[in-house]
Amino acid sequence: MIRRDFFKKGSLAVLGTSLLNPLSSAAAILTPTEEKAWGTATNIIFMVSDGMSTGTLNMANLLLERKEGRESKWISLYRENKVVRAFMDTASANAMVTDSAASSSAWGGGVRVNNGKLNANADGSFNTPILQKFKNAGKKVGCVTTVPITHATPAGFCITNNSRGDQSEIALQYLPLQFDVMMGGGNQYFNPAKRKDKVDVYSKFAEAGYQIVRTKAEMLKLNNSKPILGAFDDDALPFSVDHTNDVTLQNRVPPLAEMTVKAIDLMKDSKNGFVLQVEGGKVDWAAHSNDAPGLLYDQIAFDLAVEKAIEFAEADKNTLVIITTDHGNGNPGLFGDTDSNKKFDTLQNFKHSNDWILNSIQPGFSPAKLIDLIAAAQGYAITTDEAKKLLAHYEKLDGGGIYNNRKLPFELFGQ
Repeated sequence: MIRRDFFKKGSLAVLGTSLLNPLSSAAAILTPTEEKAWGTATNIIFMVSDGMSTGTLNMANLLLERKEGRESKWISLYRENKVVRAFMDTASANAMVTDSAASSSAWGGGVRVNNGKLNANADGSFNTPILQKFKNAGKKVGCVTTVPITHATPAGFCITNNSRGDQSEIALQYLPLQFDVMMGGGNQYFNPAKRKDKVDVYSKFAEAGYQIVRTKAEMLKLNNSKPILGAFDDDALPFSVDHTNDVTLQNRVPPLAEMTVKAIDLMKDSKNGFVLQVEGGKVDWAAHSNDAPGLLYDQIAFDLAVEKAIEFAEADKNTLVIITTDHGNGNPGLFGDTDSNKKFDTLQNFKHSNDWILNSIQPGFSPAKLIDLIAAAQGYAITTDEAKKLLAHYEKLDGGGIYNNRKLPFELFGQ
């Protein structure tokens, strides 16, 4: 779909996901050729659950229904017929499986690019990202995410670069743009003690007039007079299930919904409006590592941010909210018709992600200690043989997969 038509035709309504789900028939469907007067919106909140498949959306909704007796905000928008539905092609230019850089560039630059590229074409030319266009038009703009603010999805709306992996350079590329809100993880790309070149990027942003925040308390104290840069962890933020069960993390790291509310509050008084990208980035990371509690509880955390955005939009009556995903990853499902409910319900009592467990294992761990760790974190017991197989991986650290720098055995543990 042509991007200008996409925004023009959705400007009065909340736009639903491009994915199909059991309630999709409850929403009207937009087509590229449809002529209907929807009016205009001054503000846009673009919300993307990175790597979310239909299975993730539906299983997170099931978890909420069985644990809390309510449905997700996303599903309720369909049920209440508050959305219209449209489709967006986010395919990569060089692969059947797209990555977040190519998909974000499709949204943010309007052109297909190769995987790994950020608004960079094969002929060496670049496509101007959409947030730069909105900023030049006089709007306030911002991004909040649960992964590094320099990561592919926010970067695809902000900058051009031949490599999504050059996050240290991307941090510097943000500086002259003077965007109004940039919050998420990624301290290692701004902190001179963490950067290979020892450049103090924080100081550069402070000299440019930014308020720098590193904790939830600092974020909540911010005023609306200056742009803000917030980096609340070295890399990505903690998984939601770990955050919820750790008071120290709760006090230090704001959840996505709180960052969303703060970003809206900081930009809502702009006379020309604002555009905000909100990314549930660790949905994708959990899908890559078969981390069911990480996946579903981060989807629920994203849904809470959706709820906050919709609350603002319904009160403001001049805001378009786009809720979508950029690509599907790790489509989860259930099997075993006789005991699937019982097995699924164990997720209600999980206190930690697979990621937390595997990163908690230290040299010298005994099988018995690992069995106790998993029982405390996720409420079930593995066998001694299973514990030995997991611990054997720590002798060679040969686990594969993206976002697995320590080569941990996510595949084995996720089975």
